[in-house]
Parts: sequence; C-alpha cells; structure tokens
Amino acid sequence: MIFTEHLIIRPFLETDYSDLHEYLSLEEIYRYEPGEPISLEESRKITAERAKGSDFWAVTLASNSKKLIGHISLLQTDPDRFLTWEIGFIFSPAFQNKGYASEAAGAMITYAFTELGAHRVVGHCNPENVPSWRVLEKCGMRREGLLRKDAFFREDKYGNPNWTDTYVYALLAEDFYSTE
Repeated sequence: MIFTEHLIIRPFLETDYSDLHEYLSLEEIYRYEPGEPISLEESRKITAERAKGSDFWAVTLASNSKKLIGHISLLQTDPDRFLTWEIGFIFSPAFQNKGYASEAAGAMITYAFTELGAHRVVGHCNPENVPSWRVLEKCGMRREGLLRKDAFFREDKYGNPNWTDTYVYALLAEDFYSTE
C-alpha cells in the first residue's frame, strides 16, 4: 500500500466492484478511452481479475479507505530489460479536479523509480484530454512527442476507424532523482 497526504493506493479487492461500476458505467469515461460502459457483472469480473494481479491499483481517500475513487495502472513494457513502466489512470467524475489524480500518479511514479528500479516511466494521452496531460506534466513528465493518428477506439457508421493522435510523455530516473 502507498500512503499520500490525502490518499491510500492499494491493491484491488473483489469488494471494489460496486464503486468501480459507479464510474466505469458512465459514457463520459470512455471519451478518450477504449471500451464502453460496463455492467455490474462485468465490474465484478474486472475487480476479481485486478485483485489477483499487480498492474492495477485502487485509489481511495485516506479518510475512507473502503471507497474507491479511481484507479491507476503501472505496467512494465517489453522488453523487461529496458526498465520502462507505463502509467495510466481513470478517476470517478465525482473526484476529478481535486488534485487526486496528480497525487496518485506522482506517488506511483515515485514507487516506480524507488521500488521497481525504473529507468523510464511513460504516459500516453489524447491531446484533447487536457486534464490528463496536465496531470502528467504536474508529475514532472515531459512531452516527448505527438504520434499522429496512431490509434482508434471507435469506428464510424461504415466501420471506418476514427483515428486519434497521442501525446507521449516520459520521465527518466536521472530527471526524477535530480529534482528530489
């Protein structure tokens, strides 16, 4: 578990399914994310999977460690010897714009460098998703580039991809340790 000023970042519990469903069942969550709103049963399956793994972390308020307000992922990319982890996050709209995503992402980046021995932490987001890239920048990550029309999560009514651009952000261990 990771403790910050306002948050507890902990492994998922199977009992988190209802709170996860609260926000992953909302259409607005998928504006910049793949997928579509999930059912309560799908939420049960997702939390059961995440409770067994170590790539996804539940984010709760320190004042209420049972209430899931969002989640954060930290996944090692291939090849392992490159020591690179990718960070991602989704927070319930009820808990957005309060600094929680920045606080959680900052804590996970610190964890990646200090506990996992990361050389590099990367993050990707849609350029239109201003809150997401602002979180990455608040955590000290640098925008390294723009990938033009490199991904799509939706198709038009004819089955053609709706291509989107992606910002690439990263922070190196040498930069992380030089700012401490």
